[in-house]
Amino acid sequence: MRQPTWKISLMGLLLCAAQAWAQSNTVRLVVPFATGGPTDIAARVIAPLLSEAMGKPVIVDNRVGATGAIGAEYVARAPADGQTILFGTSSIMAANPALMPKLSFDPVRDFAPVSLIATIENILVVHPSVPANNVQEFIRYAKDNPGKLFYGSSGIGSTYHLGAEMFAHMTKTQLSHVPYKGQGPAAQDLLAGHLQLMFDAFNSAVPNIKAGRVKALGIASAKRHPELPDLPTISEQGVPGYVTTIWIAFFLPAKTPTAVVEKMNADLKTILQRPDVRERFAKLGMQSASSSAGELDTLLKQELALWSRVVKDGNIKPE
Repeated sequence: MRQPTWKISLMGLLLCAAQAWAQSNTVRLVVPFATGGPTDIAARVIAPLLSEAMGKPVIVDNRVGATGAIGAEYVARAPADGQTILFGTSSIMAANPALMPKLSFDPVRDFAPVSLIATIENILVVHPSVPANNVQEFIRYAKDNPGKLFYGSSGIGSTYHLGAEMFAHMTKTQLSHVPYKGQGPAAQDLLAGHLQLMFDAFNSAVPNIKAGRVKALGIASAKRHPELPDLPTISEQGVPGYVTTIWIAFFLPAKTPTAVVEKMNADLKTILQRPDVRERFAKLGMQSASSSAGELDTLLKQELALWSRVVKDGNIKPE
């Protein structure tokens, strides 16, 4: 028997309303990187656990482009209701804004910090042909060969690039930059001997270090890494204060209610203390790390000031 037209219309309206409600009840965790990378995988580790804590679906939404600006702007312009989260990184929120002050978002004004999620250490590695086995030997070698040592990075303005420029400035050496479209191609050219050095992420550097394909001179963190306890920090090797740790953190749109921020911060703290999460992160070359919203706000402002100074000292221009 055919349903009356008005009943069909009413059913359609109810279905549309249900779909709209379900959509509004879904939390988007915006990742400004392509699927499959360590950052994306880390987000997918957290999403189902955060979904349990919040009592609503949390989906990972990859919005790629403009070195992370597309995803960041999307979250900055979203309603401040706790339904849209940015999986932000130090490069998106601090390094890029320091280099490109006319971005479509302001990392301080447009976001409410929630919590740190993880850190990724950078390691100074050199090709085996470089006659240096520690940071001080490398500095002497670089000073004897000004401008002749080439390093690669994932692009102008990346933390790998700015970190190398910061190192050169602090050690009064001259290093030549070769930007690549990604850290992987740069690492391949280092292995091939086309580059002499680079600051590489922990997860990609360690296999090459252990295989003897590169030499590790120092780790760019405040303290030694538990997986490489015999590798000294760059700071303790005569470059005091040199730290360029990459971080990942949660941000919500500005003006999100404090109660929403505090609840999400508490949920994340519980999630990040789980042994299985710590183990999954370690396999990605990350160390899980939580913080208060205030601590993340302080870190963000400190890094913006740091990278702005590095950009100015090195007279670095965007592409």
